[in-house]
Amino acid sequence: MKQERLMHVILRPYVSEKASIGTEKRREYAFEVIKSATKPDVRDAVELLFKAKVESVRIVNVKTKPRRFGQIQGKSKAWKKAYVKLQDGQAIDFATMRF
Repeated sequence: MKQERLMHVILRPYVSEKASIGTEKRREYAFEVIKSATKPDVRDAVELLFKAKVESVRIVNVKTKPRRFGQIQGKSKAWKKAYVKLQDGQAIDFATMRF
């Protein structure tokens, strides 16, 4: 796959309590990715951007939720999340990264 496309696969790191527990215990990082991303795309993008070897990738489709503002009803947008597990001895430091 072209490197230009791989640069746009990962949108941002996803930070939550569940994601931080996964990082501490299992070397597993969560990212928000584009809707058309596949497991090989995410693997190649992480290895290209962060120079870290990937052990496994899990992808989750986050569904919409109903939202309401007064009498106006709507839905939040659906998006895709990827959990990336790194090999032993590998790590990603988000403090020095820019997105």
